[in-house]
Amino acid sequence: MRVDGTVASDDDGSRGGGNTDYGSAWARVKRRLRAELGEDVFASWFARLELDAVTGGTARLTVPTRFLKSWIESHYLDRVLNTFKSEVAEVARIEVGVRGTGAPVRPVAVGASKASPASGPLARLHATGTPVPVAAVASAPEPRGADGGGDLSGTPLDARLTFASFVIGRSNALAHAAAERVAHHQGEGALYNPLYLHAGVGLGKTHLLHGIGHAAREAGRRVIYLTADRFMYGFVNALKTQSALAYKERLRGIDLLILDDVQFIQGKSIQAEFGHTINALIDAGRQVVVASDRPPTELEALEERVRSRLGGGLVVEITALDEALRVSILSARLAAVRASHPGFDVSPQVAAYVARAITANGRDLEGAVNRLLAHATLTGTAVTMETAESAIRDLVKNREPKRIKIEDIQKLVASRYNVSRSDILSERRTAAVVKPRQIAMYLSKVLTLRSLPEIGRRFGGRDHTTVLHAVRKIEKLIGEDSVLGDEVELLKRMLQD
Repeated sequence: MRVDGTVASDDDGSRGGGNTDYGSAWARVKRRLRAELGEDVFASWFARLELDAVTGGTARLTVPTRFLKSWIESHYLDRVLNTFKSEVAEVARIEVGVRGTGAPVRPVAVGASKASPASGPLARLHATGTPVPVAAVASAPEPRGADGGGDLSGTPLDARLTFASFVIGRSNALAHAAAERVAHHQGEGALYNPLYLHAGVGLGKTHLLHGIGHAAREAGRRVIYLTADRFMYGFVNALKTQSALAYKERLRGIDLLILDDVQFIQGKSIQAEFGHTINALIDAGRQVVVASDRPPTELEALEERVRSRLGGGLVVEITALDEALRVSILSARLAAVRASHPGFDVSPQVAAYVARAITANGRDLEGAVNRLLAHATLTGTAVTMETAESAIRDLVKNREPKRIKIEDIQKLVASRYNVSRSDILSERRTAAVVKPRQIAMYLSKVLTLRSLPEIGRRFGGRDHTTVLHAVRKIEKLIGEDSVLGDEVELLKRMLQD
């Protein structure tokens, strides 16, 4: 029984028939895991865990790599089962498979012997006493054979993502200009080293990275494009094959290193090697380009000296797409689709509506075009305003809410109460600092999924009981003081807009 939204329950009758919405139950399970384990652990191990089917009391989950399958089975199988069981009582067993392999699933029953966490490619890192909760390794592709020095083939560049296909607007013009200068630079040394691009999901930073890679390779430069997961997998695999030195030397012998999603680099040993590699390349005059979802100063998992080095070049933010840029992106995509589907036509009015309605990112605009094309080709009818509204309804209504960062809360509260963020994180106990600190803690609990211990850590290493006291105190004061209640509500709106 496949899981595709609402699924009719045809199990062995343990629930007496009826319908069980396994899709919604699984969504609740993931939300609970995120809340209980924290954003970092969830992103590392559960973001790509998907529900495939529920049959006969067994929930079959899938992941993209064998490494991730092994790690979840070794460390989190009981937790996932117990959480799922609390949502769907009939689930008595969990199986984890690898997507796209075609290989049979070898189930690991709860209570059965599991793979030892001290064996496999991470054993050497564990032996140093360094924990390695690695989001990137978890999603990395499997190695394509041992080459004695680690796999340095990099992640393939997407032929579609070139400078020619990049749509320029006010929010990305500076990033595009810097990327082109770096890609076409022919003189001695490097420009803006490193070039650091940061933006939210779907705003074009990865497109620019691929564009840099294509242009630099055409100019004859030795380029490696790596996602953070590929970098980490290569390093871990080199440790496993006792070829770490050769891997590092080969990595440092290139002309241009492009590294995407640097925020996922975790584990002290891998972070240290990342820092050494960046330093070696920059000191040798080799170009480094890095992308992340946040500026270097907010990469709290990385050591201060690595953050400082990353911020020592040119840091450029790609901001949210304005309506004019969304229209341009949508028009370019529609033109590309019409080249292969001549009968496909979308009026300017419909295109303008889609660009106004979908504001999150370029990927949602791409999804909207695909849905309009599907409607036109499957029904044989023209795309009208009504059909467009129906086709993109879920993209408009079910878009994920803005992800609010604790750092953003601290900065906004500090600004509103005329103190510095460092004051909020400090040990100062004056009334002028304590009140905004407690308000920031309260907002962090209300507006994020971070646990109390995690919030305490983000507020200068405080205990979770301190956070709980602050939350309860602000809740009480809000009920007693309408002025404070209005202040806190205004801060909420400012953070959510």
